[in-house]
Amino acid sequence: MLVPTLLMGALALVLLYIGHSRGEGQHLTGLRAGLDMTVQVMPLLIAAFVVAGMVQVPDELVTEWVGAESGPKGILVGSAAGALAPGGPYVSFPLAAGFLKAGASVGTMVAFVTVWSLWSVHRLPMEVGILGWKFTLVHMASTILFPPIAGLIAHTFFSGAT
Repeated sequence: MLVPTLLMGALALVLLYIGHSRGEGQHLTGLRAGLDMTVQVMPLLIAAFVVAGMVQVPDELVTEWVGAESGPKGILVGSAAGALAPGGPYVSFPLAAGFLKAGASVGTMVAFVTVWSLWSVHRLPMEVGILGWKFTLVHMASTILFPPIAGLIAHTFFSGAT
């Protein structure tokens, strides 16, 4: 986390400098917008980190349903959970990390993250509203097999990677 944090911090400083050097107060407008976004997102982040922390404790239920021995069943459970996971990466990635620490298999979590990024249910209303039902159905139909396949590949070739 250190390198991405340093890179994002450096980018922020460069953009603040550019905004300040233009002399039109863009740096202050950007800082206010960033603060507003922080206030809006912070409750969700805190809740996501609490949930991720709570699922980090190894548990028989986690092992049974999404652990290495769960096999294809776990990959399907991970796919369903990823489809239903709310929020953006600040919610889904901590959840996946927590489940990995609790004993979830790498294949299950690859399926979780893959399905979340391809067609998470919470984004469906926006996709339908902007792109229409026909496109949304084509999008879902053409990507529905990818998460389980990605999970099976990860399970088969990378089970010891976490």
